[in-house]
Amino acid sequence: MQYSNLGDSGIKVSKICLGTMTWGEQNNEKEAHEQLDMALDYGVNIIDSAEIYPVPPKQESYGVTETYIGNWLKKRQNRDQVVLATKVAGRGDHISYIRHGEACLDRKNIILAVEASLRRLQTDYIDLYQLHWPDRNTNFFGTLGYQHMPADSFPPLQESLQALQELVQQGKVRHIGMSNETPWGAMRYLHLAQTQNLPKMQSIQNPYNLLNRTFEIGLAEIAHREQLGLLAYSPMGFGVLSGKYEDGAKPQGARLTLFSRFDRYNNAQALEATRQYVNLARQHDIDPAQMALAYVNSRGFLTSTIIGATNMNQLKADIESIDLKLSEPLLEAIEAIHTRMPNPSP
Repeated sequence: MQYSNLGDSGIKVSKICLGTMTWGEQNNEKEAHEQLDMALDYGVNIIDSAEIYPVPPKQESYGVTETYIGNWLKKRQNRDQVVLATKVAGRGDHISYIRHGEACLDRKNIILAVEASLRRLQTDYIDLYQLHWPDRNTNFFGTLGYQHMPADSFPPLQESLQALQELVQQGKVRHIGMSNETPWGAMRYLHLAQTQNLPKMQSIQNPYNLLNRTFEIGLAEIAHREQLGLLAYSPMGFGVLSGKYEDGAKPQGARLTLFSRFDRYNNAQALEATRQYVNLARQHDIDPAQMALAYVNSRGFLTSTIIGATNMNQLKADIESIDLKLSEPLLEAIEAIHTRMPNPSP
């Protein structure tokens, strides 16, 4: 395993992070614990979760993923061996059941969310606590173009940071991060931390894969210059880049077979780009999924690649992508496809 600095926190995290979004929906607790055991054996030390997991979010499964992790930590008694990351939900109509429909990133909600996550995770502290998505109307979750809404109101970013500062001072949170953030949001949080003596964001968790490299446009420079490393999610475009959905295939139990909400990588341009990337991998005798992950792993602004698997064979292959080094000719060929078909999916 390879390791990276988590911002300037002093914490080293594995360049492969174990994502947990399917646990409680596509995976039961026994399977979740098996994944955790295997990942730890491979040297993976960072686990990423969220209060709304599993996804798709439902009232009846809210918090189940964190509960699975908490039971594993209690059973294994290995809390000191993992960097535990989770997230607080922002504003959203799709989660009206959270905190009586008042979920947002104000002080009250952040404090309540942390306390509930700590109980489910059965721990006294969270290593990396992240704001899952902005409360303001902006371009995230599959939206590229920003459309300004002057009447939009949302809790001040400073209030969010001040609440997180309280939690850091109390020892309930060690470090903080953001997710699904824009360049403006990232720089505002960093500026507030610097000028108001508030905690610094150590990471940003955004989508990044061969079909969506928009992180490079406005956020990559920030990641490098501000030590705000990327925790890359959807590194295989919800599994599309594995090639398993080729020619309209719908594998039994696969995410895109089960849930239509994950169709952002299924437009005509993305399907054609995927076909070219998959063929390129096969021409080089490389598993397409491992090539997609190895590309993300190789980026200089990356802190960790968040992988998600529904079976142990997938998990093993995903983790072992860390050992795959892509040749210069292959990287040039990848870049040629990207030049012809840049960012076909948001």
